[in-house]
Amino acid sequence: MATLRASRAWTRRQFLVRSTSSFAVASLGTLAAPHLSRAADRPRIAGGIQSGDVSGGSAVIWARADRPARMQVECSTVESFRTIIASASRDAVPDADFTAKLQLDDLPSGQDIFYRVRFDDIATGIAGESRVGHFRTAPAAGQSISFLWSGDVAGQGWGIDVARGGYRSYRTMLDNHPDFFIHSGDHIYADCTVPSEQKLPNGEIWRNLVTEEKSEVAHTLAQFRGNYKYNHLDENFRAFHAEVPMFAQWDDHEVTNDWSPTGSHDEAGYEDDGTPRLVARARRAFFDFMPIRDIGARQGRVYRKIAYGPLLDVFMIDMRSHRDDSWNKGGDHRGWILGAEQLAWLKRELAASRATWKVIAADLPIGLISLDAVALGDGPPDRREHEIADLLGFIKRAGLRNIVWLTADMHYTAAHYYDPGKAQFQDFEPFWEFVSGPLHAGTWGPGELDDTFGPVAMYQNGCSEAQGENLAPCFGLQFFGRVDIDGTSGVMTVTLKDVDNRDLWSVDIVPQPQARPAVVAQHS
Repeated sequence: MATLRASRAWTRRQFLVRSTSSFAVASLGTLAAPHLSRAADRPRIAGGIQSGDVSGGSAVIWARADRPARMQVECSTVESFRTIIASASRDAVPDADFTAKLQLDDLPSGQDIFYRVRFDDIATGIAGESRVGHFRTAPAAGQSISFLWSGDVAGQGWGIDVARGGYRSYRTMLDNHPDFFIHSGDHIYADCTVPSEQKLPNGEIWRNLVTEEKSEVAHTLAQFRGNYKYNHLDENFRAFHAEVPMFAQWDDHEVTNDWSPTGSHDEAGYEDDGTPRLVARARRAFFDFMPIRDIGARQGRVYRKIAYGPLLDVFMIDMRSHRDDSWNKGGDHRGWILGAEQLAWLKRELAASRATWKVIAADLPIGLISLDAVALGDGPPDRREHEIADLLGFIKRAGLRNIVWLTADMHYTAAHYYDPGKAQFQDFEPFWEFVSGPLHAGTWGPGELDDTFGPVAMYQNGCSEAQGENLAPCFGLQFFGRVDIDGTSGVMTVTLKDVDNRDLWSVDIVPQPQARPAVVAQHS
């Protein structure tokens, strides 16, 4: 019998107690009893546990050990683990910095799944502590869905200040009880150090937790990995990821500011295939620490589709790995940000999708002017804008409807409605793009839109000119977005929210079966 959604309404205190406690569990094989060994002999979970890329029947589970060990995972549809429906194991080895992840398949759809993770000593079989996590598989029928998105963590030197509540946005997002979370990129700021103190505009002092790896700009593999380990020091971060699965993509700061495939390098030089070793180390650390599935032979590929039931397909795109190296400028007016292979994949998968809603999770916005992104300023398509015009024109000609873009990156929150009647390029159907972030980084003011694709800012919220740029997280301008899809009507409600869980603005988008402008009802 399926577990009802109401059963998920645990109190935050109950979940924190359960997910952070350590206890001995029955072994998957014949193992030495934990109580017969010294605690120092038992492998420990270093940091938190995570799930990700959850679909109708599968999920990825991730954890990190404090030494070489074997990760053991058990799953159940009941919190007591009275019945085990799946189990698997994977070794955590030094070459992966003792991280381990595995994919569980053949899970029941539309179900709350409880999983517990422990590490066993490979040589002796001694079992370590266990921790319990949770995710919900995608529904097989048209059931309501709720998910969140945002990005940008520990940017501009704003790290974990325990006295100010640490990463407060994660605590707020957990209180929303979403089915999953899309992280739009900048999980880390590898190119930014975290100092012990930063002075606030009001004269107070922001005091960070500090680590050796976050004391320098990342160049080595250990330093990149250390950036991800830093996030796991925050209790809100650990509690959130133990309960809510993540769909992860990356942007620039996982490598270095505004990086491009071959144009960003350090003194270590290049691999034989022309990839900068800096990028290769950053990509390896990202895949070591993200609960992201490997895509067959294309190991290390970030872009992918995640099917979340008949109402929703999520298209995770990568606007970093396949872009040109021109900084979106130059005399030949050529440029690309998706690349030919990814663009062809996106067109093909969008056309094949039978889901009511098709969410394109982008790591950068379309219409906000930035040499690092797509938009260059008013006028007809130029450089990278040609690729987006090609995609939008294809969507119109294919008769595809109900496509929504979600992104972060800009360190403020906004709702953009793209109207061909206001655009220089008009061969597309109207659509929405929503921007929300940062989760925990400096806040900026709203950016400038260009008219190439006719975006209109229906709402925007960031720091004011008087507040100044790079406003610290403690001033409350930290943002995320929430998406609710009604299982009966199919209506999508997008709500922009802040760190205090206030609804700032929302819109209802009615799904369109035919080629006609979206019908929307706006809420202030």
